[in-house]
Amino acid sequence: MVSDQFSTGSSRPDLDPSAPDPEPREECGVFGVWAPGEEVAKLTFYGLYALQHRGQEAAGISVADGRQIVVFKDLGLVSQVFDEQVLVSLRGHVAVGHCRYSTTGSTTWENAQPTFKTTATGSGLSLGHNGNLVNTAELRDMAKEQGLGASGATTDSDLLTGLLAAAAADKGIEQAALDLLPKVRGAYCLVFSDESTLYAARDPHGVRPLVLGRLERGWVVASETAALDITGASFVREVEPGELIAIDAEGLRSTRFATPEPKGCIFEYVYLARPDTTISGRSVHATRVEIGRKLAIEAPVEADLVIPVPESGTPAAIGYAQASGIPYGSGLVKNAYVGRTFIQPSQTIRQLGIRLKLNPLRDVIRGKRLVVVDDSIVRGNTQRALVRMLRESGAVEVHVRIASPPVRWPCFYGIDFASRAELIANGLDADGIRRSIGADSLGYVSLDALVQASEQPRTRLCSACFDGDYPIPLPDNALIGKHLLEGLGENSGREKGVAGDAAPVFAAGYGASDALSRP
Repeated sequence: MVSDQFSTGSSRPDLDPSAPDPEPREECGVFGVWAPGEEVAKLTFYGLYALQHRGQEAAGISVADGRQIVVFKDLGLVSQVFDEQVLVSLRGHVAVGHCRYSTTGSTTWENAQPTFKTTATGSGLSLGHNGNLVNTAELRDMAKEQGLGASGATTDSDLLTGLLAAAAADKGIEQAALDLLPKVRGAYCLVFSDESTLYAARDPHGVRPLVLGRLERGWVVASETAALDITGASFVREVEPGELIAIDAEGLRSTRFATPEPKGCIFEYVYLARPDTTISGRSVHATRVEIGRKLAIEAPVEADLVIPVPESGTPAAIGYAQASGIPYGSGLVKNAYVGRTFIQPSQTIRQLGIRLKLNPLRDVIRGKRLVVVDDSIVRGNTQRALVRMLRESGAVEVHVRIASPPVRWPCFYGIDFASRAELIANGLDADGIRRSIGADSLGYVSLDALVQASEQPRTRLCSACFDGDYPIPLPDNALIGKHLLEGLGENSGREKGVAGDAAPVFAAGYGASDALSRP
């Protein structure tokens, strides 16, 4: 028997002010496939596996066969939620997949995706969302005006699904989406389906990536091109900002629901996306190497060895070594199996801090002047612990180099940074941060150099976390935040941050409760 709750109280290491920083986390990865004759559930499983870095709290897949939709979702990693038996049981030709990290709503079973609703005509609607909306309170008021009842979920994604399902009863899902999406503000990449058709939509600013791929017998949409590669789909193009795509037996059709105003997230290049992904025609790995080269020019130092903080700092460290002429080496070993888990470490283990994830190679480090390259600094705890560990391992000097500008502003478009008060660069200048983390020197790449490395026009990029220039207007602070809907009385009766039942559940499109009630 699985316990109903997993405690996530004050013992959580990510809430411990002395613990290493939790890494900046993306909300979700989305994947969809329309492919008659293919094992779409297995294709979606592998697509989500390739997108696991975008969300590790929950995973789900819905499959439709023309008559009904079946949804299977649970808390945990993709490999923990699904096994061969489950995947074989999910039969159909349309699938929607999702892996979640929460930026709106707590980590509960009800908030796992895909979300599911039934229309007044009995048809089903399954939806996965990557991003974060900024007019959630307005959408909640709209839902109340339409008499839509609470489902137990507390996410902007669930609200969106409910509004789409309500409108689809009269005009069909496609027209309902074309009417509703212009009223939705924020960052969103949506992949959704009814019993026979796959849909995909991207917000007018295209903040989060979404791509279209071709299979021999169908189509795929995914958050990143790496997910196309793993499923054998060939890249066709990006889903355009402000575009709705529908795929069914009649083929693929595209409709514009808004004028595109591209503002792609620049932090995708820095950290969020896989290095083997391509965004706007630019290789993420090549971008990160170029960032490192520019960092070496802007923040040079005399040293004996360049080492990365693996894995996210590796490409930039390679670029730094290339441009500086300082040898590149591996001075830190990462434990690849430390990730999202419901088993919290004991106090003794937690005091090891960064050593849970990284361990120094003392023979490499001892007696060396080190350049340590990392992707970003959030609160500074990770770098502080890292510098201390390297000195204890015999490093003579530790020079920290960061492959992004100082993070001074929180993100409201789908990255779970710390609050502005917790961001170390919000209260300290570079030398103050250097002293705080105990480094011999500290250098950041400039925003101009970062933009140049991306090879994208600055006017097409969102860099709000660095410069505070938010391209999508934000509401009053009281009407935004992770627990907004819970604050409006929409919680499911559980404490914020407490996970619900871990028992998986099936839900059929016909006659299924909107809340996907457990059997």
